[in-house]
Amino acid sequence: MGDEMWDNREKVIFFGDSICFGQGVSPHRTWVTRVSADVEALGARHGVALATVNTSINGNTTRMALERMPFDVQSHRPDFLVVQFGMNDCNFWRTDGGVPRVSQEGFRANLKEIVKRGQVFGARNVFLLTNHPTTLDAEPMAWCDITYQASNIIYNRIIRELAAELELLGVTLIDVEKHFDAALHRDSKPLGDYLLSDGLHLGSRGHDLYYEAVAPRLLTGLEQWYLRTPSSVSAENTTTGC
Repeated sequence: MGDEMWDNREKVIFFGDSICFGQGVSPHRTWVTRVSADVEALGARHGVALATVNTSINGNTTRMALERMPFDVQSHRPDFLVVQFGMNDCNFWRTDGGVPRVSQEGFRANLKEIVKRGQVFGARNVFLLTNHPTTLDAEPMAWCDITYQASNIIYNRIIRELAAELELLGVTLIDVEKHFDAALHRDSKPLGDYLLSDGLHLGSRGHDLYYEAVAPRLLTGLEQWYLRTPSSVSAENTTTGC
């Protein structure tokens, strides 16, 4: 499509790491692809030209994400932003000598900056995702006394706390970790059935659970927006921040 047609569409941007990109799974099976189809169908029902963009990159931390935000998010002028980070931030690399790739304080600050920049460039609602549990809970990571999964839990807590702090400012929490825990209890299946052999990345069943967790919350958020009266939507569209 031409640039003019693209500019006239309302955009939902997915911004994350390999979990949002869909590493190790065919593109049509990923949760983002499936949610995107639902988003565009919702737009069609409301007569809105809705488009989705997935700018996620494998291995990204929030620090790396901020560096590429001007092109990958800001240039699109997103109307809605879905943010999924943390599983690289919480990791400890041997070459880092006992500190995480991104500290807890840095992770919180980076996420808050991602939210702010998304909103400045048009996002009416920012959806923050927690991350799923992993099976990496047997041995501590390099140069530290904490397992990967224990660190993942801590960073998920930071995401929840930040989402609660910013809830009245247009931020919605989608608690993927909580959904996984409930599904594991409901289905009585081991966590490994939902993950690839590395114990971290999502298998096809893991993508199913992400879809179950994300689609209803995201679609409800969009539905509530597009069910508003045209006058209220128009008025909010003319509001600018500084």
